[in-house]
Amino acid sequence: VQLQASGGGLVQAGGSMRLSCAVSGLTFSNLALAWFRQAPGKEREFVAARSRTGGYKYHADSVKGRFSISWDNAKKTVYPEMNSLIAEDTAVYYCAAGPGVITSRTRVPDAYGYWGRGTLVTVSS
Repeated sequence: VQLQASGGGLVQAGGSMRLSCAVSGLTFSNLALAWFRQAPGKEREFVAARSRTGGYKYHADSVKGRFSISWDNAKKTVYPEMNSLIAEDTAVYYCAAGPGVITSRTRVPDAYGYWGRGTLVTVSS
């Protein structure tokens, strides 16, 4: 099982960025995919999650309307499209995946059994 995240870097406030996370080795039909982030000195926080099939999709209040999580089934890749970035979005972003994550736990890091390496996003103001 491998989750390979990429796409981080430096972006100006107000700009956009798309991260990618290629998922291999997981074929569960009930797979849940998520993004979390961790800013310096803070705990890891939920950003967005969705089921592989698109049955549900959730975004944290702090990113709602600016970020959108999507899944390309052909490429087995999950993305967050991040728009209108602000300095508070600066963090290391992690993708996560897990089978059978119930909807009440989609925002809980412990619900996911597989994690990619973090990728740093820095938003300059």
